[in-house]
Amino acid sequence: MHTIERVAGIAVPDSALAREITELVRDTETDLLYHHSRRVFFFASLTGEAKALKYDPELLYAAAMFHDMGLMPAYSSKDKRFEVDGADTARGFLRAKGVSEADIDTVWTAIALHTTPGVPPYMKPEVALLTAGVEMDALGLGFENVDTLDRVKVAETHPRGASFKDDIVDAFYNGIRNKPGSTFGNVKADVMAYKEPHFQRTNFVQCILHNHWPS
Repeated sequence: MHTIERVAGIAVPDSALAREITELVRDTETDLLYHHSRRVFFFASLTGEAKALKYDPELLYAAAMFHDMGLMPAYSSKDKRFEVDGADTARGFLRAKGVSEADIDTVWTAIALHTTPGVPPYMKPEVALLTAGVEMDALGLGFENVDTLDRVKVAETHPRGASFKDDIVDAFYNGIRNKPGSTFGNVKADVMAYKEPHFQRTNFVQCILHNHWPS
């Protein structure tokens, strides 16, 4: 008898599409990013349940599993933000599976905006919840929305490891180090500055003051 996987009461989508997503990400990403992505799904879902939001579990799962694929060399462009690379990868995969363009747009937007604080909470539930899940796992935000025992159960099922904080920073750095210009205006500029003390940020004000306009 087939058993649906559940962690902390949250069921992993059991569709053929979800299973194919799991297989692709598991075969592509590092253990670190795979387990991180799964935790993000569970934390996002638990947050959605706590807030009584109506969301599509399959779309949220797709967004969570693909959200860091842009860090992998096989799916990384030379100049786009890694978030956009991940979103584009998800779009290509879902389109090939016949998913509707409206649903694809939801997943694309969720992934593209997951490192843009202050915007996702006001968008569709799947968009808001992906960012919430990422923020809980990477930044330790939103703990009040998830029961402690549930949070522990998720981390037991998909372990963080002894050095997740340092390891995830390294993963971000390795995924963006060859295109530092893509970090302008987003949180990954902080990663570049941390790993490369001589990194020169693009300055928004200087872009205004020294552009081609005479005044």
